[in-house]
Amino acid sequence: MNKSICPRFEKAIGLLSQRWTGLIIYQLLEGKQRFCTIESSIGISGKVLSDRLKDMEKSGLVKRDVFPETPVRIEYSLTEKGLSLKPIMDDIEKWAHDWVDLEENGTITK
Repeated sequence: MNKSICPRFEKAIGLLSQRWTGLIIYQLLEGKQRFCTIESSIGISGKVLSDRLKDMEKSGLVKRDVFPETPVRIEYSLTEKGLSLKPIMDDIEKWAHDWVDLEENGTITK
């Protein structure tokens, strides 16, 4: 018997598998951060980061706080929904530590 893939699972994997999304979530697990901090920490272009943060905000994973200062300060943080991914990110980190060999260009060799 074939097991069909749950549409919610498929949608979740689609969201999380977007390039850079996982790294942005991982970075924001450290707490609130400004755009430039995220950009320099993960080495992403400003345009792509902006697009991903907008997508993640629309999906309810990221919250954007604007502080009316001069210059305007904007901080990004994970919402409750985004923070709920922490155990999954911890499991992926452990799996990567156990199974991904960086000497082989990141391929899974163990």
